[in-house]
Amino acid sequence: MSILVVGSVALDTVKTPFASCKDVLGGSATYFSVSASFFEPNVNLVGIVGSDFPSKYINLLKARKIDLKGLIIKKGKTFRWEGEYGWDFSNPDTIATELNVLSQFNPVIPREYRNSEYVFLANIDPEIQKKVLNQMARPKLVACDTMNYWIENKRKDLVKLLKEVDIFLLNESEIKELAGEVSLVKAARAILKLGPKKIIVKKGEHGSLLFSGNSVFSTPAYLMESIFDPTGAGDTFAGGVIGYLAACKSRNQTNLRRAIVYGSVMATFAVEDFSLRRLARIRKADVARRFKEFRKLTCF
Repeated sequence: MSILVVGSVALDTVKTPFASCKDVLGGSATYFSVSASFFEPNVNLVGIVGSDFPSKYINLLKARKIDLKGLIIKKGKTFRWEGEYGWDFSNPDTIATELNVLSQFNPVIPREYRNSEYVFLANIDPEIQKKVLNQMARPKLVACDTMNYWIENKRKDLVKLLKEVDIFLLNESEIKELAGEVSLVKAARAILKLGPKKIIVKKGEHGSLLFSGNSVFSTPAYLMESIFDPTGAGDTFAGGVIGYLAACKSRNQTNLRRAIVYGSVMATFAVEDFSLRRLARIRKADVARRFKEFRKLTCF
């Protein structure tokens, strides 16, 4: 099975209570693709970077066998984000956002990508997400992410897109805002009526929830001893979920629940170091070992 991811590839500057880093590899498509590559070898990335994008980061992605025919290198500067986390590591304070070449992003999907069976629309403008879908043949599964900014500024476009989405991923504050509900359960029911077949609510240190028709699945977060940088954890989670589903070639309830646990496992590695440094060092055996530990944690 092949996976297409369309989203940002960025250079991040991050500060935490412990340390800081400057111009390190980031972006939603980056975290997703690296995470998904641990399960499915055919990952196709579509994004845009500037001529200042370091070749060492291109090499990191190639080392994971990620297909980069869809990565445009345009004259100018790469999208940059700068943020600072407090001691609770929840929502960071955004210090600066420089769109640079990302402001010109109008993805044209390479012909060889258009038959990708699994499509992940990372956190970008829902109008662009819809344009991507219009270029695809007949994907078996479409998943998408969003954020408060698009809910507040592109709500109509987002709601229209949801009619074509199989799995919708968002966090607790986003789903409540989109639904206009204080109750998480009521919010999920309301959003399911808009079209997506399944909703995964990311709750960070409190785990995640899967809503599907009359079925609800809840999983806790893995207990972490150390967290260095939570940037990209949500996209890493999504990569684990979609990567596992593509690899097992079945979307039954059992595999979907197992995929969510694998997504949680991948996210734990992402937060153990800045950028994708930890993800670049692990092997499949590390993933399998932590998945086994996760099962022990939740067994009673």
